[in-house]
Parts: sequence; structure tokens; C-alpha cells
Amino acid sequence: MKKLNPNVSLMLFVAPALVVYGLFKLLPAVLGLFYSTTDWNGLNKTYNFVGISNFIEIISDQYFWNSVLFTLKYVVVMVIVANVIALFLATMIESINRGKGLFRTVFYMPNMISMIIGGYMWMFIVTKVLYYMADNWGLTFLDKSWIGDPRYAFIAIIVVASWGSVGYLMIIYMAALQGVPTSLKEAAYLDGASGWQTFWAVILPMIRHAVTICVFWTLNSSFQVFDVIYSLTGGGPGRATQSTALNIYEEAFKGNIRYGYATAKSTVLFVIVLVITIIQIRIMSKKEQEA
Repeated sequence: MKKLNPNVSLMLFVAPALVVYGLFKLLPAVLGLFYSTTDWNGLNKTYNFVGISNFIEIISDQYFWNSVLFTLKYVVVMVIVANVIALFLATMIESINRGKGLFRTVFYMPNMISMIIGGYMWMFIVTKVLYYMADNWGLTFLDKSWIGDPRYAFIAIIVVASWGSVGYLMIIYMAALQGVPTSLKEAAYLDGASGWQTFWAVILPMIRHAVTICVFWTLNSSFQVFDVIYSLTGGGPGRATQSTALNIYEEAFKGNIRYGYATAKSTVLFVIVLVITIIQIRIMSKKEQEA
């Protein structure tokens, strides 16, 4: 029997996943580009071709650009907070001798919960539990309008989003930390380097590839944030915490349904994410090469 070419064998193995990816990712993306140039409402079979009218309208859509600004703010804070906490936890867990499995499980568990469910769980906490603690335990600093005040609502969103994603990032950092040669850390210790100096000069350069992966993942998931905001604040108060994904959702499925216009917004978001991602990858790749 004739042996298959190795490349053909590999393609056969990845074909099922490739077909699913093409049907549910690539095809909708291509169709989305087409529908962004129409006035389709997502329900009728008929629609009119409007060219770039949707994109021209987006330029003056203040609600959309406000949501973009909020999303950028969320992305910056989330990338920093989630990765710093995840790296800290990974370093702490790797530094202990016992209980690593327990701590890994405890911190990773939130990642196994849908953020829609997690958001509603935290909604109960911030609207019921924290007020109870403030009234009955004397913790008056918790007596804040965590949902009604835009400042505290943003903090609540960051806390919940970090709670749900830190565990996944932590596992990646832990895998990278385990790949750092012990001999290098011992050599730094013998040379008189402190724990912080060892981490900064020896460990961090050795795990830059993990930093690149985690920053890339956090960046892309943060730009697409929807579930945590939808379940926790609904974009409120008003539109103060409305992300771009939530703005697109409301345009497509609520009120005066404008599926074509919403798809145009999705295209603009895609371009923004693509440009920022390319810049981020180039910067991180350059730092990896320098290291």
C-alpha cells in the first residue's frame, strides 16, 4: 500500500477543524463584509446595496465612538491588571513546594464558568452581599453604588473580568516559568542578586514568549468584551460602560434593527483590532529578539 505524503496526512488530520473554522468563522466574516454595504435588517430576504453609506454614518455616530473609547480604556487596564496578577500568582505558586495543584485548581476554576453566569453571580454580590457587609459588619468603604456610578461600575467590571481570566493566563505563565533553567537562577543567587533582580534580569527575559502570548490573548479578548458587561451593568448607567461589542449587539438586535449597519461597525472594530494587534506583535517580537 502506497504511503501517504506527510503533508497530506497532516491536512487530513486538521481538515475537520479547518472545515468548522471555515464555516463558522471565515464564511461569516466574508459575508459580513458584504452585508456591511447593504441596508439589510437581518430578517427580510430583500435588501438594498448602499455602498459605503453605513461607514460614512459611523463617522458621526457619537454613541459608537464613545463605546470605542470605553473599550480602549478597558483594554489598557485589563491587559495590565490581568497579566500582572496572573504573573504574580504564577511566580508565587511556583515558589512553593507543597499545594501547587490545589492553588492551580482554585485560581483556574473561575475560567471554567461562563462569564454570563459569573457576571450574574457578581451582580448579586455587588448589589446584595457588599451592602450587607457594609451595613452589618461596619465595612462602610463597601457602601458604594457599584452599578449606578460609572466610576465604580468600571472597577466592578475590571474585577469580574480579571477574576474570570487570570486563571487561564496564570497557567500559561506557570508553564513558561517551569522552562526557566534552575542553574540560571542559582547562578544569579550566587552572584548576590536579590529575588526581584533575579526575576527582572533572568526570569522575565526567559518567559517573554509567554508574555507575548498572554498580552495578545488579553488584548483580543478585551476588545471583544461583551458577556461580563452585558450581565453586570448592561452598559449602564446610561451608556457609560457600553463596550463596542455591546453597541453593535444593540444595533443589530434591539430597537430599530439595522443588521447591515451593525456589520459595518463590526468591520470597523475588526480593522482597529487588526492594526493594534499587528503593532503589539511587532513590538513584543522585537523585545523577544533583543532578550
